[in-house]
Amino acid sequence: MAEEKIYGLLGRKLGHSWSAPIHQELGCDSYRLIELEPEELESFLRQPGIGGLNVTIPYKKAVMAFCDVIDDTARAIGSVNTIVGRYGKLYGYNTDAAGFIWMAERAGISFEGKKVVILGSGGASVTAQTMTRLGGARQVVVISRSGEDNYENLSRHDDADIVVNTTPVGMYPHTGEAPVDLRAFPRCSGVLDVVYNPRRTALILQAEELGIPCSDGLPMLVRQAVAAEEHFFSRTIPDSENERILGKLRQEMTNIVLIGMPGSGKSSVGARLAELTGREAVDLDKLIVQKAGMSIPEIFAAQGEAAFRALEREVTTEAGKLSGKILLTGGGVVKDERNYAPLRQNGRIYHLLRDLELLPTEGRPLSQTTKLTAMWEERRPMYERFRDAVIDNDGAIEDTAQTIWRDFCENSGS
Repeated sequence: MAEEKIYGLLGRKLGHSWSAPIHQELGCDSYRLIELEPEELESFLRQPGIGGLNVTIPYKKAVMAFCDVIDDTARAIGSVNTIVGRYGKLYGYNTDAAGFIWMAERAGISFEGKKVVILGSGGASVTAQTMTRLGGARQVVVISRSGEDNYENLSRHDDADIVVNTTPVGMYPHTGEAPVDLRAFPRCSGVLDVVYNPRRTALILQAEELGIPCSDGLPMLVRQAVAAEEHFFSRTIPDSENERILGKLRQEMTNIVLIGMPGSGKSSVGARLAELTGREAVDLDKLIVQKAGMSIPEIFAAQGEAAFRALEREVTTEAGKLSGKILLTGGGVVKDERNYAPLRQNGRIYHLLRDLELLPTEGRPLSQTTKLTAMWEERRPMYERFRDAVIDNDGAIEDTAQTIWRDFCENSGS
């Protein structure tokens, strides 16, 4: 009986990882997460049966001591993220390099003749430094917290063309944070962030706002995994698999977010979408009620609208960190611009439109005290600011849900 080979991701604290579903999508069904303490590393790697391993923090350098053969790219970068067992020997590779290049190419970002500022000095930074130099960058500057070039003297490099974030700043669960303000780099023409959860970090959201070509780290993760799989099984995988798997993961990760006037049908449409897609519908107003221990009319009566909006902001910030859900928002969530980033970071935002005469007012404090027409005129530009798509909901709920799902399937994977 043939010995079962070991395939998986090797690290210390892995938590939730997208590596397993990527490799399983490529046919490696036995791929698993392998958490080891430093003292366990040698005995694990010395055992027979190693088939193929990806390596992540903090072992990318440490595993090099146990590799019998290290390829030129991995040696140049100084770290190994892929190990393959062949004929009793361990071969070390670095497929992060291929992932980094594809991430940049896919975003239309070239390093040729550019000044590149790289945030962070860890393992991902070394990969970025090596590949940007190989890509023809005229200057590569590494920004660290305590180095000669640091976050206190960024103005020395305000002529940077490309900004690359290799730090974990902005990564789940600490979303909403950015390592730098891109306005410090007025010439910036490209932004790359190796973080892939959330879909759009605060840095990426700002790049989008400024119209700068950019990419999150999921394309890098997918491409390096495909390249690793090629090493594992000595096979060539079609380039089309990169886009196919990326699109599938994007769709699975992205939230469907519903906004619109009070009574526009968000709850009804959300419930039908949950049935249609198998996704969980998360009602932000219900979360507010749970948090406050009283109904929304009671919150308004006892504490006023300002207190309600503060609760709404807290709940929106937390709910926006979720992935693959249907988020049902309150009608006034758009009144606080700060709610946009949490909803957008992992979401495609749908604005439900419904004739004002069809909107119910019972149990809706502001709808009862404010004329709906005046409310609509106030909020319309806010809805337009938040939304990715507008959906008419004057007809059947089923038709609305189907329309949203078709649009989502067509547009969430890019």
